Amino acid sequence: MQYLKDHEKKMKLAFKSLDKNNDGKIEASEVVQSLKILGINISEKQAEKILQSIDADGTMTVDWNEWRDHFMFNPATDIEEIIRYWKHSTVLDIGDSLTIPDEFTEEEKKTGQWWKQLLAGGVAGAVSRTGTAPLDRLKVIMQVHGSKSNKMNIASGFKQMVKEGGVRSLWRGNGVNVVKIAPETAIKFWAYEQYKKILSKDDGKLGTTERFISGSLAGATAQTSIYPMEVLKTRLAVGKTGQYSGMFDCAKKILKREGVKAFYKGYIPNILGIIPYAGIDLAVYELLKTTWLEHYASSSANPGVLVLLGCGTISSTCGQLASYPLALVRTRMQAQASVEGAPQLNMVALFQRIIATEGIRGLYRGIAPNFMKVLPAVSISYVVYEKMKQNLGIA
Repeated sequence: MQYLKDHEKKMKLAFKSLDKNNDGKIEASEVVQSLKILGINISEKQAEKILQSIDADGTMTVDWNEWRDHFMFNPATDIEEIIRYWKHSTVLDIGDSLTIPDEFTEEEKKTGQWWKQLLAGGVAGAVSRTGTAPLDRLKVIMQVHGSKSNKMNIASGFKQMVKEGGVRSLWRGNGVNVVKIAPETAIKFWAYEQYKKILSKDDGKLGTTERFISGSLAGATAQTSIYPMEVLKTRLAVGKTGQYSGMFDCAKKILKREGVKAFYKGYIPNILGIIPYAGIDLAVYELLKTTWLEHYASSSANPGVLVLLGCGTISSTCGQLASYPLALVRTRMQAQASVEGAPQLNMVALFQRIIATEGIRGLYRGIAPNFMKVLPAVSISYVVYEKMKQNLGIA
């Protein structure tokens, strides 16, 4: 009761400060005026929208009873709570590292929680990638060798791989894929912090746009630094048994035959893919989050594991769908020199050739195994991440 009385006093003061003409009602013009004093300019229409959410009897003004009931029964409990639960985490590793880096609070940075979270995320990514590596290799092979004449489905693809190199060959290229997690995460995190400093306003605050630009640039910086490893991963995945003895042997042979330039083949479609991927991933996640908070958040802002995993999975899948043609062209460009008799085409020529010979469907070769690995990848990375958090003592 004491709490409610104190709370009511605060609300009464807030109500009075908004009610400029002391008529016991808050009108749209008064909302505009009050916010103007705080340095926020909104239109009359926006003010009416605010009032509409509080106005119970449809008079387009808000009296004390409506004001009190609204804030008593619909408390925005704790904004931090909502942020903590809904922070769009990049823990869910689905094998594509184009997501915007994680955001850490000042407290997390001071207590050293941030590096523990990054370490837990890295280990989760490594286990999840290893668990879904056969599907990933199948995707790469379908992207490079799949065509109208060479119809390859999931079953025949697996049979071919096992026949050619045995069961172990299903994990070819996975070593590089796992090794690149550490440098990529570290560079992305460091670059994100630097870009945020450059783009932050005078008061040190960052808007959504600035965050998105910082995140995309950080992703591009990290991708540029570790891109040769992406090329190695593709070459190893499409390589024949005995062609390369390992990662370093592969690097040596590419360098000897094709020179340094080969390590940046497909770089442009890769960088271009970051914007649609990260943009759609964030936009879809925000949409799902708002929908859930508006319609289903009754007692707490905590949506539970399944909702969070669902939202993360759907948004990442939408991001993948949008950037998939670019990813396919990137993979083909990376593998071109190793495919005998294949012409060395640039990005535009390759797009034109695929559409001319295979149609739009040709740009989505290998998407079935790609989607098949999303669910297991998300589940594995989540479970491992939670276990790692317990072991590292992260709350």
